[in-house]
Formats: sequence, C-alpha cells, structure tokens
Amino acid sequence: MLTATAQVLAENNFGDTRTGGLAGPMGLFLIVLLATATVLLIRNMNARLRRLPDQFPRQGGPAESSRTDATAPDPTDGIVPQESSTNAPNGSQQHRNG
Repeated sequence: MLTATAQVLAENNFGDTRTGGLAGPMGLFLIVLLATATVLLIRNMNARLRRLPDQFPRQGGPAESSRTDATAPDPTDGIVPQESSTNAPNGSQQHRNG
C-alpha cells in the first residue's frame, strides 16, 4: 500500500499540455482587442479636447453682483503685482498649438 501511494505521488500528473491549445490565441485576441479599444478611446478624447474653446466665458449673473457688496473683503487688497524677470509666458501670453 505504501508503494502505491508513493507511485501516485511521484507520478508527473500535470496534465496534457496539448489540450489547452486555445489559451495562447485567446490571450493574444484579448490583448489586441484591449489595445484597439485603448487607441480608439485616446483618439476620441483628443478629438473632444480639440473642440473645446480656448477660454470659457466667465460665470456671471445675479449671484456674482451680490458678492461685490462693501462687506466682502477684497482679495487683492495690499497686494502689488510684481513683474517676473523670467521669459515664461503668463496667462495672457500663452497660446494653444493648433
């Protein structure tokens, strides 16, 4: 009985590697499918970003006019804008490549 148990444990029973022949092509198909979907999504996002305006209009209306009363503190009070000595473009000098 001990020898029969040892033979079962010692047997190389990892299965036939030829029967699972569909795993490789199916994995390749899934990778190609995911890559194609990723490329199409990136193209769609880029097209949508190109259609956006350079600047959005300011959100205005009655709510903004009520905030300008005398009790609201001015966030620019006492702050003097300083000129930059670098050549980096500021907000009004930036342009989109297009």
